[in-house]
Amino acid sequence: MMRRFTGDSDEGRAAVIAQEPIGRMGRPEEIAAAVLWLCSEEAAFTVGHAMVVDGGQTA
Repeated sequence: MMRRFTGDSDEGRAAVIAQEPIGRMGRPEEIAAAVLWLCSEEAAFTVGHAMVVDGGQTA
């Protein structure tokens, strides 16, 4: 998927990263951690919330 956004080049990747507020690309493990938390008992009191896991891109 990132090849479409970056043109499959180092320059394109650097341009995408430069737009990220946290200065790096997200990792699949970070998305998985949010999903696991939502599926856990620790999130049992969390209802009706749209959780955005994008490193601040849509802030």
